[in-house]
Amino acid sequence: MASATTTWHHPEIAAWEARGAYHDLLGRRVFAVDVPAGTGERAEPLLVVHGYPTSSFDFAGVVDRLAERRRVVLVDLLGHGLSAKPDVAYTVALQADVVAALTAALGLHRLALVTHDMGDTVGGELLARQREGTWPVDVTRRVVTNGSIYIGMANLTAGQQLLLSLPDERLDDALAPSAGDLQAALAATLAPAPRAIDMAAHAELVVHGGGNRLLARTVRYIEERRANERRFTGAIETHGSPLSIVWGPADPIAVAAMAERLHGERPDATVHWVGGAGHYPQVEDPSAWLAAVQAALT
Repeated sequence: MASATTTWHHPEIAAWEARGAYHDLLGRRVFAVDVPAGTGERAEPLLVVHGYPTSSFDFAGVVDRLAERRRVVLVDLLGHGLSAKPDVAYTVALQADVVAALTAALGLHRLALVTHDMGDTVGGELLARQREGTWPVDVTRRVVTNGSIYIGMANLTAGQQLLLSLPDERLDDALAPSAGDLQAALAATLAPAPRAIDMAAHAELVVHGGGNRLLARTVRYIEERRANERRFTGAIETHGSPLSIVWGPADPIAVAAMAERLHGERPDATVHWVGGAGHYPQVEDPSAWLAAVQAALT
């Protein structure tokens, strides 16, 4: 298990770190949480891939329920969360390499796949590799959640557009957003709700290790989505495994019409709307999100 070496402002991060372990993959330190199945009927393991700019912590509130019947593995992609944050060019291929290395290290050869946001694109690359025979994993079923898989339909935030306009290099301290800035930006992607949802711990993990200075580098997956949408989204649309679409319809970025378009391309897929949720339905309405995902994985 991971050893606590950081004093966290939000103690729930320390609890999450304690549940995971650090792996040496591709010469980098990669954090992953590997939760064994509970006492119920066992199903195939589940791999969860998070989005930008956050981390596996997005699923901290739902992982134990997900693991009632199956092993659940969550990974922090490079440049995110508790994983290493080197000053390198971040590509979808690199992130897929990390996930593939982790599945090999953990002996995962058959799994279900849940992806969110940027994770949808990384998942698309993995599915393309699986069909090409370069990722030797049997993907049994898939759940795609809020992510701009049709980038032309996305309502990118002002912050995303600013980062994309900057050079692909580490930000100076003066330009790097603070934890407070990031907390507000993440909260703005949620649906309006009677109670405020605290995204401060998520933001703290972005800033950890200088991740806020790398945001103009890690955001480049959006450019790759534009250039290679047919590879990434094409694999999501056409991979032979059963597909479920679980979506927060109030997402201001990955709008509900994207889920409808994916369903149009893949009419055999099931669609579950997490009513009243925005970009982070697993955080905004964990119970409804869990019900939809567990139904999809049954």
